[in-house]
Amino acid sequence: MNTRKLGTLTIGQAPRADITPILDAYLPAGLPCVHMGVLDNLTRAEIETRYAPQPGNATLVSRLLDGSSVVVDKPAVRAVLQDKIDALVAQGCNVVLVLCTGEFHGLTGGSAWLVEPDQIVPPTGAALAGDRQVGIVVPLASQIDSEFRKWAGLRRPPICAAASPYASVDQNDDLIAAARELREQGAELLILDCMGFTERHREIVKQASGLPVILSNALIARLTAELL
Repeated sequence: MNTRKLGTLTIGQAPRADITPILDAYLPAGLPCVHMGVLDNLTRAEIETRYAPQPGNATLVSRLLDGSSVVVDKPAVRAVLQDKIDALVAQGCNVVLVLCTGEFHGLTGGSAWLVEPDQIVPPTGAALAGDRQVGIVVPLASQIDSEFRKWAGLRRPPICAAASPYASVDQNDDLIAAARELREQGAELLILDCMGFTERHREIVKQASGLPVILSNALIARLTAELL
């Protein structure tokens, strides 16, 4: 008998209407799920008070229930992540999936199997790329510098560009420009390094670049499904 129960933890507010369809495409039908977000039940004013980006700190971007995006302070988010994971485990989740590709050190799942995309996507991308040049699309330009450390396992340093996955559906100019810029700089494989990118974004990037495109959340969904 399958006794698995999945917990997902987003940096924004849950459930993530953009990500859950991708998860549902790969996860077992009828799998019990609990969706939780760091910013659940907070107004934008409260978010801006508690999680406002601080000078010199890394930032993250995520999605709220109303579909808008918000940029938050990464250390402030990290401070509450473990408590959120513990809360999911307390609700009976024995697999917990973090819906963010950012690096977070020292998280533990306790009795649950903790799936952290930042520990899976870079080595998997590196193994698939081999000697080929990888281009990476991140949501914020301020995140580009950290990508070189995160993707140190690549045989060749990555080339990066920024485009938000949270732009309106008819505003894809930045994403198209990023895809073409990376191709022109010699990229042979593109990776969308944010859980907010969707299959629609993958298709846009593929059409603009003519290159293979790895969608981080689809990759993680397929691998998490193997545990379930």
